[in-house]
Amino acid sequence: MQEMEKYIEEEKKYHLQTYGRLPVVLVKGEGMYVYDVNGKKYVDFLAGIGVNNVGHCHPKVVEAIKKQAETLIHTSNIYYTIPQIELAKKLVNLSGLNRAFFCNSGAEANEAAIKLARKYAKEILGKDGGEIITMENAFHGRTITTITATPKPKYQKGYEPLTPGFKYVPFNDIEALKESITDKTVAIMLEPVQGEGGIHVADKEYLRAVRDLCDDKNLVLIFDEVQCGMGRTGKMFAFEHYGVKPDILTLAKALGGGVPIGAMLAKEEIAKAMGYGDHGTTFGGNPLACSAALATIEVIEGILGHVEEMGKYFMDKLETLNKKYPFIKEVRGLGLMLGMELEFNGGEIVKKMLEKGYLINCTSDVVLRFLPPLIVEKEHIDGLIKALDEVFSEMNNK
Repeated sequence: MQEMEKYIEEEKKYHLQTYGRLPVVLVKGEGMYVYDVNGKKYVDFLAGIGVNNVGHCHPKVVEAIKKQAETLIHTSNIYYTIPQIELAKKLVNLSGLNRAFFCNSGAEANEAAIKLARKYAKEILGKDGGEIITMENAFHGRTITTITATPKPKYQKGYEPLTPGFKYVPFNDIEALKESITDKTVAIMLEPVQGEGGIHVADKEYLRAVRDLCDDKNLVLIFDEVQCGMGRTGKMFAFEHYGVKPDILTLAKALGGGVPIGAMLAKEEIAKAMGYGDHGTTFGGNPLACSAALATIEVIEGILGHVEEMGKYFMDKLETLNKKYPFIKEVRGLGLMLGMELEFNGGEIVKKMLEKGYLINCTSDVVLRFLPPLIVEKEHIDGLIKALDEVFSEMNNK
């Protein structure tokens, strides 16, 4: 225990205190499990906030990283590299979009999408204004522009002046969206399943109506699938559940199996608005990250059916708790992206589950969020439900 405390004290001394961390130092991961510095084992139902979709240190991903690390790690985007070309081809073919741009994170992918949408509107359509409409409860990143696209004051406070040109409307409300559009509007940006906002799933009719609205008004439709993409919902991309294709798609988190990489995919007509020198990044799409991503995609392609099966099983098990405890307001989600809304702050439940050896988290203060690796099995889910039931029962009896 002294070793754990030593590391925690050193972090508090040397690291910028931007994270409210749980008191555990993790040193190893394997499949569904992580281990702390004292050797305690935890079942991971958060997956690095939706990053470790193929589990921790998946052998195929590890092998791809090892092989690439021994060959070529970085060159810069002044030169062509084979892994980047192969990954661009793979994602284009999977998504049905036409062009890929690689960066290092979800926020960067969303920045690229915002820049491209505005440039397309101005230079191809001749539309000034650059206004982009985003949804209440959205989360698009931590840069100045993406916190502005995220309509939550707690992320924006103290960072003013914010980037102009954003407007917010309620999610799943097509009439409010229609009323908000002006001659300055160039794009609509949303998550098909909102993650940080509390696991809110877009209605099918709503998303189809948004697509029709964008077609009618000549607006760019951007889907942020940083968290809900890459197999998380049981499809490679969440938009596949809806029969609706975006003009621009953003990905990150799970794309590299734990190695940082983000991607923006776009239709040809829109992509042509950017030319040489219009956007760039030093590390984006480096050979190491792209090789990890190619291996990750291969694994995800083979388990999508399993994700759908486990998602339904998990949802059913959470619903049994919903019926049992009156303080549970709602269980919702899609695939293995699930949330349980409570009548109170769920922070203490997260801590109690950590003590029992389970990693979960609470988002939007009151929503317990479950994002297990996609390789999760019924016995893992049963164990979590049993532990959660015990925690709830203890609370109920106080």
